[in-house]
Amino acid sequence: MPAWRAQEFLTGRALLRELIAAVRPALAQADIVPDRRGKPWLRGRPGLGISVSHSQGALAAGVAAGRALGVDLQRPAPSVTASFTRRLLHEHAQQLAALPPARAAEEVAWVWTAQEACVKADGTGFAGRPWTIDVPPGARTGRWGGYRWISLRDHSPTPLSCAFPTAETLRKGTR
Repeated sequence: MPAWRAQEFLTGRALLRELIAAVRPALAQADIVPDRRGKPWLRGRPGLGISVSHSQGALAAGVAAGRALGVDLQRPAPSVTASFTRRLLHEHAQQLAALPPARAAEEVAWVWTAQEACVKADGTGFAGRPWTIDVPPGARTGRWGGYRWISLRDHSPTPLSCAFPTAETLRKGTR
């Protein structure tokens, strides 16, 4: 791992530790370990959902008691290709065609954070095929399977979204 990536990783874990200490002080020193797909969890504490994301020096982390959680943060690229936009947005891609390149790239980043947060919460990561999740441009909330996602457009200047199981999914005990 390059030094800059290692630093982001360690800083993200430190932020995650601070949040765990705030939510569940007794677990502040619990081991954070990856599952077989790389999703972090607290050893022996599967009921505490944790997630961390970093992008070009920006960090986000989340802790959720009693449910899975996915958090994703993405600094926008200067521009995005039409083919990449079509891959993420499918039938919604045309809505970005008239936007200036930087604005279109920002919207793609918002869409991607919602998609990625969902598969992080689900624990499937890229195997969950995040690019297939329907997230319309400009959307602030939505659902995917048994998950609800929220884009924090009114709270973060950097595209940032989180996802978690719906109350119905939790009642059924499937996540």
